[in-house]
Amino acid sequence: MPVPDQRDPETTRALLTGWLGRRLPGARIPMLETPKTSGFSSETLLFDAAWTDPGGGERVEPLVARVAPAHYQIFPEPRFEEQYRLMRILDERTPIPVPPIRWYEPSPDVLGAPFFVMGRIEGRVPTDMPPYHMDGWVTEVPPEERAAMWWSTLEIVARLHRLDADALGLGFLDQPEWGATGLEQRLAYYEHYLHWAYDGPQDTALRALEWLRAHRPEEPGPPAVLWGDARIGNVIFQDGAPAAVLDWETAVLGAPEEDLAWFLFLDRHHSDGIGVPRLPGFPSPEETVARYEALLGRPVRDLDYYEVLSGFKFSVIMARIGQAMIDFGWIEPGDAFPHDNNCTRLLARILGPSRSPANGGTA
Repeated sequence: MPVPDQRDPETTRALLTGWLGRRLPGARIPMLETPKTSGFSSETLLFDAAWTDPGGGERVEPLVARVAPAHYQIFPEPRFEEQYRLMRILDERTPIPVPPIRWYEPSPDVLGAPFFVMGRIEGRVPTDMPPYHMDGWVTEVPPEERAAMWWSTLEIVARLHRLDADALGLGFLDQPEWGATGLEQRLAYYEHYLHWAYDGPQDTALRALEWLRAHRPEEPGPPAVLWGDARIGNVIFQDGAPAAVLDWETAVLGAPEEDLAWFLFLDRHHSDGIGVPRLPGFPSPEETVARYEALLGRPVRDLDYYEVLSGFKFSVIMARIGQAMIDFGWIEPGDAFPHDNNCTRLLARILGPSRSPANGGTA
């Protein structure tokens, strides 16, 4: 969901050139693009850096600056520095394909908020608006390319889940202030998030939360590194192959099933949730689970539970987006969108009448 962006390009280029020159002496910025709209979670600036190397050769590098949210937040506590730290570790010490991470600026003095700079990767990203099953370039590629996109992303997810979080020093992703690692943390955090996001009715989300608390399964085994937003819509593709994976701001530690369920739920939301068929070529959920189990080396557990959790989490995010739409004057304050949207309707269908804490329904 884009929001208005009023940043002046020439002022921004001057400020960023001064900052860059302290890292690359003599560097200049011949091109800088400030989008007319920017995402809720962070702002993206595209620019080229040009400089003369010690041998006298001219160098030009395409770069991206991700700027922390300064005006409107989609999450209660943006974990911007943690996102940078994770991406640097993934870039330098793992086979997970993230853009090359260059620098981090913690001060808001330059661009009004902290930011980090990374290499710019060319390619195409499946769209959320419109959802890629409905329109856009994904509808135009052959089924074989869609299958390749799906399977290659799933392989990255499984590779991430096999990383040794302790050996990589990724303990900072844990959120002990919300409880024990995994589901206890997730439910406590998203309950807090829900009440912060939108001050209005949330019948479906609260019903889901009640059911999730009543039926929380065990999570045996060591916690894995979770992407938090595992989906093809966060991947830059080049001819069906992932060139880079993006958006790590919700990365946490937990059970791998949480990422797998989100991967499946977001795709279901972009098809069944909006009333359009899945495009040919995309593997079925059953095929996906079977392949993932082979990649992970064990059966998945309690996936139905994590599907409800995914719907609950996304409903909370949609509530916040709905509040933003009210705050920007795009919808009226009494509009039902924050609590009655494609996600909440899909979640209500998944919950059904049987999944009620009052009658002991189970997954």
